[in-house]
Amino acid sequence: MPENERIPAPLIVEALKAAFRGQREAPATEGEPLGWVLSVPDTHQRSVIAELEGDNELRLLTCSTEDEANAIAAGLYIGGAEVALMIQHAGLYASVNTLRGVGLDGGVPLFALVGLLSREPELEPEDSPRSMVRFAGPLMDTFDVPHALLETRDDLGLIPEYYALSRERSGPAVVFVGRETA
Repeated sequence: MPENERIPAPLIVEALKAAFRGQREAPATEGEPLGWVLSVPDTHQRSVIAELEGDNELRLLTCSTEDEANAIAAGLYIGGAEVALMIQHAGLYASVNTLRGVGLDGGVPLFALVGLLSREPELEPEDSPRSMVRFAGPLMDTFDVPHALLETRDDLGLIPEYYALSRERSGPAVVFVGRETA
């Protein structure tokens, strides 16, 4: 894939489904969703959100805030559902206290795809002049939250890997989406 090519939304949706299937003990029964994706509107990942709107295996729930999404994710998880978050980096910053309280202190495996809006593809995130991009990884390091950067099709395996990691560690794990999706 050329360096400036965006990752197609259907591939990200399939990676989410693979992540959910990898954690299920039994196949979903008819009418039961494979899992839930909780989103706060995200310009960077809007094509994935649009793809999810027409999907019959995953349920999409649009939340008002990232704090609300974290709390609903906890409830769905406690109820036995597979769940992932799709948010933007600004929302990650806004929800740090909930991420800490619910994910770290509460031991809830919160998995998030976090869009790095305005990321310059020619720079590593830590070299970005944009503080929201530059500090996202170090913020996760501060809280000992494992994180990775999704940039190309070759990185799609990070979604099921970090989803499983969030379950194994009973805490948050983040995959930053470095390029706007297609």
